[in-house]
Amino acid sequence: MIFDEKQQAELKKYTYSIYILQALGFVTGGITSLIAVIINYIKDEDVRGGWLESHFRWQKATFWYGLLWTVLGVLTTWILIGYVVLPLVTVWLIYRIARGWIYLVDGKTMYPQTTGENSE
Repeated sequence: MIFDEKQQAELKKYTYSIYILQALGFVTGGITSLIAVIINYIKDEDVRGGWLESHFRWQKATFWYGLLWTVLGVLTTWILIGYVVLPLVTVWLIYRIARGWIYLVDGKTMYPQTTGENSE
């Protein structure tokens, strides 16, 4: 798909917004993270074929794996394993959000080896 500059700028704003919503998930109990992934799926078709598609894939994977490991961590707190899992999930989520944000600022795809693209 070919994107003009205006479309690209608009989609990049959505991508920034989604990273912000994911980060706010730490203080909203995950509500904004849920909103973020819903936006990912709604706007998915709009980014298909462009370099921002990799960010959307990264954001969705961050949400779903984060949710999986958070649920497993909560369910295993009764045997104390969750007290190790939950802090690790938190660090992993912070890393994923920060790395995605930095790559977005730099105009890089999240998976350059598979997309063949490096920038806008």
